[in-house]
Amino acid sequence: MLGLLINEQEQHELQYVIKRELEELLLDLEDHRIDKMVKKAMRDRYKMLFQLYTRVASDEEIKKYIPKKVQIE
Repeated sequence: MLGLLINEQEQHELQYVIKRELEELLLDLEDHRIDKMVKKAMRDRYKMLFQLYTRVASDEEIKKYIPKKVQIE
């Protein structure tokens, strides 16, 4: 297990960066031109980023990005 000590400003920056990446992945997952294998890798990345996001964001913010079964699985 690893630990990370960050201040509040760094926490907000991490939230922002992860949130933007999650939004970008959600948009790309809806694109029908993207290959299924690529989408699988994108879903795996989304899951990993979401887990990271749960560590730095509030419960209310997390609710906005809870993976939907249809999109993610």
